[in-house]
Amino acid sequence: MESAPAPSPQGAPGGTVVGARPPGAPAMPAQADGSELRLSEGPGSPDGLAGQTVAVVGLGYVGLPTALALHEAGAVVVGVDVSSPRLRAIRSCQVDLLPQQLAHLAAAAGDRGFRLTDDPAAVAAADTVVVCVPTPVDRHQVPDLGMLSAACASVVRHARAGQLIVLTSTSYVGTTRDLLTGPLTERGLTVGSDVFVAFAPERIDPGNPSHGQERTPRVVGGADPRSTELAAAFLSATAPSVHRVDTPEAAEMAKLWENTFRAVNIALANELSDNCHALGVDPRSVIEAAATKPFGFMPFYPGPGVGGHCIPCDPHYLLWQLRSVQADSPVVGTAMRAIARRPGAVVRRAVDRLAEEGVPVSGAKVLIVGIAYKEGVADLRESPALEIHERLAAAGARVAYADPLVPAALIGGTLVAGVTDPAAADWDLVVIHTVHRETDLSWLDAGTAVLDIGHRLPAPPRAHR
Repeated sequence: MESAPAPSPQGAPGGTVVGARPPGAPAMPAQADGSELRLSEGPGSPDGLAGQTVAVVGLGYVGLPTALALHEAGAVVVGVDVSSPRLRAIRSCQVDLLPQQLAHLAAAAGDRGFRLTDDPAAVAAADTVVVCVPTPVDRHQVPDLGMLSAACASVVRHARAGQLIVLTSTSYVGTTRDLLTGPLTERGLTVGSDVFVAFAPERIDPGNPSHGQERTPRVVGGADPRSTELAAAFLSATAPSVHRVDTPEAAEMAKLWENTFRAVNIALANELSDNCHALGVDPRSVIEAAATKPFGFMPFYPGPGVGGHCIPCDPHYLLWQLRSVQADSPVVGTAMRAIARRPGAVVRRAVDRLAEEGVPVSGAKVLIVGIAYKEGVADLRESPALEIHERLAAAGARVAYADPLVPAALIGGTLVAGVTDPAAADWDLVVIHTVHRETDLSWLDAGTAVLDIGHRLPAPPRAHR
């Protein structure tokens, strides 16, 4: 997650900050019980979301933490997910969450104010509906809008007068109007008076307690001024501040900008790291030196590629849409191609490292430490480690992995169990991919050949970066 700049003062160009209703702003519409929806004073306020029912559509890595935060703010939460296995996992607390979130989930299990269902019609009872479904890309890097389109169509079908609908899923510019405001209008509901619609991109940083929702500013753009005001009031119950923009399109582009910025800088860090290797310089020491500059520099670290639900996917939504209007973004396109090639580059470095040890890749015993895409989570979506594992195995290596958060993983169509005691075997090469807080590397010694892809560890005696 990127740090957000300080919001503009209220009324300044480019957006406003929610604190109280601006002078001249329209009165709040009524909730289902006829009472006026009031502006929240923010996280921990005495009002919070008490008395409101909120439906969260999609209970994945974004939706479930969102539902828990809303419940903590006082809302009655109805979590909707069409996946029965996912609902079972949530009910049994067998889900990938921070410890405090798991504790909240366990406590909410017996709370009538926290209900789970696979019935899409349940959103009709809500005052506010929040859409949090995944927006992946296919193997050709083309946006897969199937889940988002289905979820929005269902929300539109069950929408009722007085509801606020907030879309949070990252998508192309214009999604909110295409999938919500247009269809709602076709249903005969007037957006801005009958129903209210806004886009507020999610800013969930899985596995990172430093970037909880209560510490992360939000951005919102409504289909009309009243929708913006309502959505900003709603979001301010779980965020420290809300930055308003004039349209859903501006908010949609803000999300694409955030993650494209990160993708381009990761690609640049990888390239400069390779430059350092070519010149015989340690990249990490260079980054640390450059980071002492207090302005005009932000440290990004090289790695094996990118994974998860944002960086590998979101820039492709921008590139896809630009192609449809005969526009180009050559820097972004080059960065995404470089990122896609990065796992292959790691495999080549691993083969070279084995050669330095006089070990042919065929038959070599290689251990990958950590296969989750980032530290602190068990998420394997788009993890570079999966491709690295497959490519090394295809080259003839005997590949294993050790990850304290991932006991087993589907790799190349085969369920593979992780190594629980890596010290019990002699490895020709250890590839450091992801290091969790729970990862024990004390068994590494001077006799172990190591490839530290992320340049984040104190260098073992024989480590290559």
